[in-house]
Amino acid sequence: MSSLTLVIGNKNYSSWSLRPWMALTMAGIPFNEIVIPLDQPDTKEKISAHSAAGRVPVLHHGRTVIWDSMAIIEYAAELFPEKNLWPKMIAARAMARSASAEMHSGFFALRNACPMNLKRGKKPVPMDDAVRADIARIESLWADCRARFAKSGKFLFGKFSAADAMFAPVVTRFETYEVPVSGSTRSYMDAVMGTPAFTSWKDAALKENWVVPSDEVD
Repeated sequence: MSSLTLVIGNKNYSSWSLRPWMALTMAGIPFNEIVIPLDQPDTKEKISAHSAAGRVPVLHHGRTVIWDSMAIIEYAAELFPEKNLWPKMIAARAMARSASAEMHSGFFALRNACPMNLKRGKKPVPMDDAVRADIARIESLWADCRARFAKSGKFLFGKFSAADAMFAPVVTRFETYEVPVSGSTRSYMDAVMGTPAFTSWKDAALKENWVVPSDEVD
């Protein structure tokens, strides 16, 4: 089988890159890694060399090119069914995919107000009603997943799954911007941030010397 190569953005900033990276890493799927710094003069040119979509992440598997975080995760799930990237139970799997799709297409208020930035000192920012509504929905969704399907573990569906990878950047946002959360949410956040994959990602992010220009005045 041809090797996999995952093209990602800066680990400090690239929330969409974190998602498939965590999914592959937590599943023990080997891959090579190419990091492209974001918002640099040559960023567009470098990314375009890997995908016509002009965005990261991108997965190369031989001549096959897969772009978009969800598509990459789904491809890996098909390629390595024994890794169980999605929950085994059909009802849990359906909910995990639904929750992941909601994350993929929503929560824009939270994303805009609290961009992922692992180097940022922990402090809150002003949040309007739209941001608070996103936070409330996420906490409710996490609680529902865990109440229904997490009897045997500390993640959304018990064992770590693609759904946890999809929400990992949200965990970092709640942590970085000191979002007030319930005890259950806090326990879940600690579980995600305590994984070997996230620890490795964050360690690498803190060593990066690239800075997005807008972050210089934060």
